[in-house]
Amino acid sequence: MKLFARLAALTAFATAAFPAMAADIPPRAPARAPAPTVVSPAFDPFMIRVRAIAVLPEGASSTNVAGVGVEASKTYVPEIDVSYFFTKNIAIEAICCVSPHKINAVGALNAKVGGTVLFPPTVLLQYHFTDFGAFKPYVGVGVNYTHFFRNKTAAGFADLDLDPSVGVAGQIGFDYMIDRNWGVNVDVKKIMIRPDAKVTLVGTGDVTSKVKIDPWVVGVGLTYRFGGSSAVLARY
Repeated sequence: MKLFARLAALTAFATAAFPAMAADIPPRAPARAPAPTVVSPAFDPFMIRVRAIAVLPEGASSTNVAGVGVEASKTYVPEIDVSYFFTKNIAIEAICCVSPHKINAVGALNAKVGGTVLFPPTVLLQYHFTDFGAFKPYVGVGVNYTHFFRNKTAAGFADLDLDPSVGVAGQIGFDYMIDRNWGVNVDVKKIMIRPDAKVTLVGTGDVTSKVKIDPWVVGVGLTYRFGGSSAVLARY
């Protein structure tokens, strides 16, 4: 009986103490939900454009022969450029083409002088606006170097020579992206090209001029952007 009484007393004590002990145990924190996964759009740093361009020289330049001017003809050629994007907004673009032109004397002497081919590589630093969805306008400024080759003269002239030219180039245009990689492009550039020129007028002597070509270059073409990795998975 004494043993039974002692067991009963111990049981009663444990029953009374358990709620107080349970109150002192901090509640278990609920399981933390997995962090959400965010898909970051891929960044394509390279862009190639192929355009059909019109090269439209500004006008005639005066020469050392009174009443005589010199002008270059307009022409239509293909152009290719490659761009690299340092960020989504800042890019550098390198442009290259060859552009054949006729050189004409105008004014008191209205005659074909000859012809030349321009090699005018141009590098531009661009800012691309990215707040208009698929429509992506841009502006650019840079430098042009133009080399002249295959100089030819017409009857009555000889020894056409044009020195290389270095000048400033400005640009405005836009890409309209059809999907992530492909788009269409419209581009307008103004390039300062002013070579010193000399040609011999048979029976008269040398005719010299700083030829003010300064063309507007208007182009329409296709855009292809590439080089990015697949979408990046990030956790926060």
